[in-house]
Amino acid sequence: MIAAILTLNAGSSSLKFRVFARESLALLARGAVSRIGADAELVARLADGPEIRSLVVGGDHAAAMQAVLDFVDAHDEGWRIEAVAHRIVHGGTRYTRSTPVTPKVLDDLRELIPLAPLHQPHGLAAIAAARRLVGEAVPNLACFDTAFHAGRDPLFTHFALPEPLFEQGVRRYGFHGLSYQWLAQVLARDHPELHRGRVVAAHLGNGASLCAMRQGRSVDTTMGMTAVDGIPMGTRSGAVDPGAILLMQRSFGMAPEEIEDLIYNRSGLLGMSGRSNDVAALLTDGSAQSRFALDYFALKCAQAAAAMAVSLGGIDAMVFTGGIGENAAPMREAILRRMAPLGDFVPLVIPANEERMMAMEAAALLA
Repeated sequence: MIAAILTLNAGSSSLKFRVFARESLALLARGAVSRIGADAELVARLADGPEIRSLVVGGDHAAAMQAVLDFVDAHDEGWRIEAVAHRIVHGGTRYTRSTPVTPKVLDDLRELIPLAPLHQPHGLAAIAAARRLVGEAVPNLACFDTAFHAGRDPLFTHFALPEPLFEQGVRRYGFHGLSYQWLAQVLARDHPELHRGRVVAAHLGNGASLCAMRQGRSVDTTMGMTAVDGIPMGTRSGAVDPGAILLMQRSFGMAPEEIEDLIYNRSGLLGMSGRSNDVAALLTDGSAQSRFALDYFALKCAQAAAAMAVSLGGIDAMVFTGGIGENAAPMREAILRRMAPLGDFVPLVIPANEERMMAMEAAALLA
């Protein structure tokens, strides 16, 4: 019997999973349910096996979770799931490390939904489904994207607002922490001299941010109170002048819900190009709008990298990860060209592996 850890990463219309051996952290199985809420489909495989596809009966995260468990049961090679680790985007100020899920933890995380409206509800839905379907005897563990950024100097956690608002939670939290935590692990193992130095890491995907790291710790990051801040993303706007938001409300008559939908779902590369949020599609398209959107994205990434370098007092390495960071060489080159004024530094590409990081966190908690 192999003790195993199931990791879950729930989005609005997807549920990604992996199964790891608890002791060796060897990958046993992986897959995802896509198009939750429509014609949902499970695509999965054992570590070295062929791809298996099946339609999902039902239209919610509980149905997706059931499909994942059915796959695991059908292809069980002596696995015993000992924990389910969930990626939870926002842990607020209370949760600065991975933690077992309790009713109190769930209540606290529900209070944070307004700070991560695109992500938090789906992570909580996956927890609810797992607790119901796997059983209460198997612990659920919450792994937070904000936790890696906890403990930063107050200079990097404040907005220029009155202190009472900071005490009420209006502060810079930072996100993509599981990805940056994994990068720190890889740098310590493979590039110890860079790990000790001044590293700017760029997690570039449909969600995107940069992080300034020294000795494997977060010093500064581009995302703030919510996961819509910072550089532009696939469909998210990134930083916008607060006065523009007020103008939309007062002069254009837009309701808060409309503005929220605009800056989360209809902006970024999609909004600027008018075509797609997919970098590969925009590179192929080649229209003036698509080129402008990509140029803007590269410029903002380079400007943000310069800001992160200032926070570190210089830069020794620029690390790219995430779907765009790993696979879109033209975008990496465009960003690095604009970073030339920063002088010499080492460019690296390190594949993201948030799920393995979650399994490592779960194994440590189980121990």
